[in-house]
Amino acid sequence: MAKNDMKTNVMRILDGKKIKYNAYTYDGEVAISGTEVAAALGQNPKQVFKTLVTVGKSNNHYVFVVPVECELNLKKAAKAVGEKSIEMIKQKELLGLTGYIHGGCSPIGMKKFFTTTIHETAKEFENIIFSAGKIGYQVQVSLDDLKKVIRFELADIVED
Repeated sequence: MAKNDMKTNVMRILDGKKIKYNAYTYDGEVAISGTEVAAALGQNPKQVFKTLVTVGKSNNHYVFVVPVECELNLKKAAKAVGEKSIEMIKQKELLGLTGYIHGGCSPIGMKKFFTTTIHETAKEFENIIFSAGKIGYQVQVSLDDLKKVIRFELADIVED
């Protein structure tokens, strides 16, 4: 099967909901960081988002989706979800918790739904690009369509 014919679970979920999306592939061996992914796709890094998983003081997990060139501000993120503090989960915990590996984590299709917050700049774009759940695969979806698949809030959650 050619790489372009391959569907990820994220794509199957979007197909199942009849949601229009654009799929992109890149050489997962070459792109390491989110900004490199944006460059490999020839896309605006402000429109390409990465998915980060955190744990709060309460032991609840949270998902934050931020532009690839930005850093998550843990204080702002904690405030956005009503936690005293949050921290990034350990990379080795990611697969068991979400079903995704580092570099291929998507806000869609995790093993369990976690409170999700997307950086507010996402609303400046007709659609945003994020991981399709596998390294080398990205999907481009509008926020309105994304709301049909997951619940999320928009907030200022990145470093200034």
